[in-house]
Amino acid sequence: MKKVTKLEPAIPVIPERKKVAAYARVSMETERLHHSLSAQVSYYSDLIQRNPEWKYAGVYADEAISGTSVNRPEFQRMLADCEAGKIDIILAKSISRFARNAVDLLNVVRHLKELGIEVRFEKENIWTFDGKGELLITIMSSLAQEESRSISENCTWGQRKRFSDGKVTVPFKRFLGYDRGPDGNLVVNPEQAVTVRKIYQLFLEGKTPCGIATQLTREGIKSPAGRDKWNASAVKSILSNEKYKGDALLQKTFTTNFLTKKTKVNEGEIPQYYVENNHEAIIDPDTFEMVQKELARRTRGKNRHSGIYIFSGKIKCGQCGSWYGSKVWHSNDKYRKVIWQCNHKFDGDTKCKTPHLTDEELMERFVSAVNQLLEKKDSITADIELVKSRLYDITDLAAEQEQLTEELGLVAELVQQAIKENAMTALDQVEYQKHYDALTERYNNTKERLDTLTAEIDQKELTRAALTDFQKALASRQHLLTKFDEEAWYTLVDYATVYSKYDIRFTFKDGTEING
Repeated sequence: MKKVTKLEPAIPVIPERKKVAAYARVSMETERLHHSLSAQVSYYSDLIQRNPEWKYAGVYADEAISGTSVNRPEFQRMLADCEAGKIDIILAKSISRFARNAVDLLNVVRHLKELGIEVRFEKENIWTFDGKGELLITIMSSLAQEESRSISENCTWGQRKRFSDGKVTVPFKRFLGYDRGPDGNLVVNPEQAVTVRKIYQLFLEGKTPCGIATQLTREGIKSPAGRDKWNASAVKSILSNEKYKGDALLQKTFTTNFLTKKTKVNEGEIPQYYVENNHEAIIDPDTFEMVQKELARRTRGKNRHSGIYIFSGKIKCGQCGSWYGSKVWHSNDKYRKVIWQCNHKFDGDTKCKTPHLTDEELMERFVSAVNQLLEKKDSITADIELVKSRLYDITDLAAEQEQLTEELGLVAELVQQAIKENAMTALDQVEYQKHYDALTERYNNTKERLDTLTAEIDQKELTRAALTDFQKALASRQHLLTKFDEEAWYTLVDYATVYSKYDIRFTFKDGTEING
């Protein structure tokens, strides 16, 4: 009878450990970018090293690079190491982290499979070596055909090519201030440019976008769309559009779905191009920047600029500190009139005793206050020069700002180096985390100080510019007022405080307070 005897090997065969790597990516430059990327690298470093059947082959990490392309340095290095036989398994958080372009993803996965390398997508729980992986390949093949058609759309390609070449186009029929020139570029429309400059001037004088829109409508000036009525959003768009200072930011929005034509604001998903000195400016750069800072200031603070009436948001109650609002008396009969009173006059148990005032009373007291101001114009101008030189000089602050900016760049580089080292070397993750935390704390402290300093510089520059404008407005007044002047109201007064009928103090934009 045949007999079979099993012969045990003299030396036990130890299964070779799989060489495992991971790929991590963050796609957008944000304040949390370094933290997010570091967290991914640490997670995979720890995961691989804790598995006794795996051998650490590194973590490949790309930052601030879109997944729509495989032209990523760390991704390419990983593929090269795969070719060199240094990797058996690749771990990835999800398909979208690995790549969002179905065509390239399909090609890469198939090529890795030919090399005997498996890719595991954690979120989708897909391993390219099992049945699901084969199904994934099939699905991606069908998607690839549709994506290829989308990518080949000549319109999309042509538009983005024009952007990359710095060619500026705008909807000229709905864009105030410019016409299409012979070469297709922007050429100033002199008549419309007057309106654009007026909008910027009125805003810096204190009017709101809503107030400016009301005035333009009242004066019969056509909107950018050629309509008789303006709205605040159209005014704000003009105030914030860099094209009016001669520059152009291209690809502010992009199409997210070629079927629905849905668009979204470009927040870093695709490249943008900033073209300087592309065309003749209507607004000088200094004025434009001043307006941007004022827009930001009004957004941050309590918005008291209603823009409906000239006195809106300009009259303060001397008792409770609230703002006066307009009220209509006898709205439906011949005795109709508008009065101003404290918005909280009848709130709570304690009623404000400050009086109500009519437009005529406020105008009369304003004329008196301005004439007192004009009588000491020379001394006030000299005082403003002294204040600007002593209180609003930013030389030292600017020097510190430059140092902090350099420090921030240095620390950011150190963070990147630490992440890269942790990705390429099997480090003690506890020690690495301590080092990383120290760097991020240093980065955050520097950034916090830089943000505070920048805000302080912006505020000083804004105040200095406002004082300079006040000086110019004051210098342009050669005679005392004989009646209420709306331009003088907007250019000279910050607000008025009402204490009584006979005590209305006007605070001018240089800080001077005068009882009218």
